[in-house]
Amino acid sequence: MGNNSSQSLGDQLKPFIAPFRFDGSGKFHLKSHKTDEKGGLDKEKAETILEANRKRLSDFQEKLYAQDRWSLLLIFQGMDASGKDSAIKSVFEGVNPQGCEVYSFKQPTSHELDHDFMWRTTIALPERGRIGIFNRSYYEECLVTRVHPEILAKEKIPPVLITKHIWRERFEDISAFERYLARNGTVILKFFLNLSKEEQRERFLERLNEPAKNWKFSMGDIAERALWPRYQAVYQDIVRHTSTALAPWYVVPADHKWFARVVIGSIIVSALDKLDLKFPRADKSSLQEFKQVRKALENEGKR
Repeated sequence: MGNNSSQSLGDQLKPFIAPFRFDGSGKFHLKSHKTDEKGGLDKEKAETILEANRKRLSDFQEKLYAQDRWSLLLIFQGMDASGKDSAIKSVFEGVNPQGCEVYSFKQPTSHELDHDFMWRTTIALPERGRIGIFNRSYYEECLVTRVHPEILAKEKIPPVLITKHIWRERFEDISAFERYLARNGTVILKFFLNLSKEEQRERFLERLNEPAKNWKFSMGDIAERALWPRYQAVYQDIVRHTSTALAPWYVVPADHKWFARVVIGSIIVSALDKLDLKFPRADKSSLQEFKQVRKALENEGKR
């Protein structure tokens, strides 16, 4: 899977991928991951890499769609104002929307609560040849529900099944589900946008100070901000327990939006590059038919 050119691309992008990847081997401490990393770049250099990655992504996406074998699932998690929406918009600029779907998962509806916690995301999984982007995901069930246990009570799970082991069981179920998807041709990339509390404060102030950004702000964001340490502890637990070689987590430094986009774009194009995607070739009988059709069309033009 891959060739010399893919190795050179991999080597080229490695500094923006390897430091942020965790596949479950070794220990993981969220505090050891800096939120303000710039990878030795400035904004100008970052824009050059970002633009090159956009072109690569557009090319790979066409081949992915035409080959119709693999699918790509991208999961974005992060605190409010970590830049999930803008990262998706920036990285995928210029990509054909026909082969790409974005799903934002908000508070579950009563219909969704009548199903298992992964149902609403399962029905949104990408088909072969497509890229599915989850802005938040089934991981919310191990995050918000854990920080706010009262939500669990609304899920109509038989009380006997809600034990002290429920979070460990959910981690096991998620890992098994991701392994199953990977074995069926879905490449899974998971991004945790790692933002500092101070940078979140700055971004909230920006939303309040700019009338065009007021709509992005909600009082609920402030209530959740008060639970910052709890959220950080739960995110650390999620990354520790659900990182695998088949579905690693990437802890993306998110204080500088431009660098976060370089990291995300580099990870995506590097993963697609490894698939050795190609446009399907027509078989001999089809080529013969094409010759006849071409001839008929040319003759039609002469008439």
